[in-house]
Amino acid sequence: MKFPRPKSLNGLILVGFGLVALPLLIAVFWALFNLDRLAEQSEQLVVSGVTAAENNRQLAQQVASLERVARQFLVLKNQDSLALLEQDANALEATLDKIWPLAEKANAVSFARAIRVSTRRVVRSISNGELNEADAEEAIAEFAALRQRVTRLSLTLSNHIELELNALQESTRRAQQVSAWQTAALVPGTLILVLFFTLLVARPIRQIDQAINQLGRSGFSRTIEVKGPSDLERLGRQLEWLRMRLLELAQEKNRFLRHMSHELKTPLANIREGTELLLDGTVGELGKPQREVTDILRLNGLKLQQLIENLLSFSAWQSKNEILTLTDFPLRALVISVAKAQRLALKAAKIQLKLDVEDIVVNADRDKLRTVLDNLLSNAVKFTPKDGVITIRAKSTPLSFVLEFADTGPGIPEDETPRIFEAFFQGNQEQGGHIAGTGIGLSVVLECIQAHEGSVELVNSDEFSGAHFRIHIPQKREAANQRIAANA
Repeated sequence: MKFPRPKSLNGLILVGFGLVALPLLIAVFWALFNLDRLAEQSEQLVVSGVTAAENNRQLAQQVASLERVARQFLVLKNQDSLALLEQDANALEATLDKIWPLAEKANAVSFARAIRVSTRRVVRSISNGELNEADAEEAIAEFAALRQRVTRLSLTLSNHIELELNALQESTRRAQQVSAWQTAALVPGTLILVLFFTLLVARPIRQIDQAINQLGRSGFSRTIEVKGPSDLERLGRQLEWLRMRLLELAQEKNRFLRHMSHELKTPLANIREGTELLLDGTVGELGKPQREVTDILRLNGLKLQQLIENLLSFSAWQSKNEILTLTDFPLRALVISVAKAQRLALKAAKIQLKLDVEDIVVNADRDKLRTVLDNLLSNAVKFTPKDGVITIRAKSTPLSFVLEFADTGPGIPEDETPRIFEAFFQGNQEQGGHIAGTGIGLSVVLECIQAHEGSVELVNSDEFSGAHFRIHIPQKREAANQRIAANA
């Protein structure tokens, strides 16, 4: 006999969830109901116990006080003691009124009534102005019986509370047993249902998951194929179509970036050459206003060249055809060279550049490291306000060398930190300069550093108010630890 079941994945999942969740929900609601009931009973019992204990203590103290005042009155025969006697008797009756509801539950009303009657009888006897010595001794002797009644009342109330506590414990044990039986019955049934529905959908879901992970890692080379329910197979065909489309788009994007970058480099080179000729005075001396305009043209030409080089680097890394050319070179000289290339931008923004770079020889790809320095420095210039400070540090360690870039700008918002190294991501912070960035500068930095098997991180420190980047590049040759002269 073939059991009917939903044909679509959605229906199958809903039925499975319903069958699995229904008994669990029933058990949960039953447990919550019993837990709430037991908690309420426990709270009431605790309140009753504490109240009874306090009232019993007060009752014993009030009887003792009443006896003490009675003895004083019999000795002193003053009206003040008589007033205190009446006051203590009223307080004792008030305490009995508080105990009365619990005494009714504990069948101890007779004790409470006897205490009330005995108290009033003692007070009337002592208050009698014609009280002789024999009557006084009899009245005082009544306090012994009164204390016994108070003790019996307290014991009866305590026994009642203990019985209620035992009943509550028994109810709790029964509820635990029922929950245990429910769990023992639900667990195997739930596991069977979960296993059954997992077997029905696990394989196609796993195939879809692998396909999505493959697309997420830009893995467009493997064909996507999903076997299972018809709607999942249709989803697999859609993912395959998406894979082909993404592959085409990636290829078109890389081609566009390469062609556009190369096409832009030629006219940009002519613009830069003409700008340099103007600055050198080859075509005639320039006035101060003309030189300022020419400096702006040169500065923005350099920025455009950096953007184009970033696009070319990004396209090359995406195509996986970029290789490293490792050489030994002095790091300080490279940093100074990059700083000189951007001196106009620094001067225009009135930004101070602090260099704390050790004279070390490093082993790395010089061009890629220059790209890293250019991008980080230009990025710092964009976000550092006028009269700000940019700090560049470099030092060697036993197994690597460390580069640090820090500025006094607004910093990077915490919610943007996880995405700053994503390609084409631009945060909400307002940038300076005449040319906006492409959002791939930090992405290129990350790729260049990872190609060196290094790491780059955003550091949280109180030393600098703005962004603070730290780069580690491992060194496998002794050249990384060598020192060179300052004039090298």
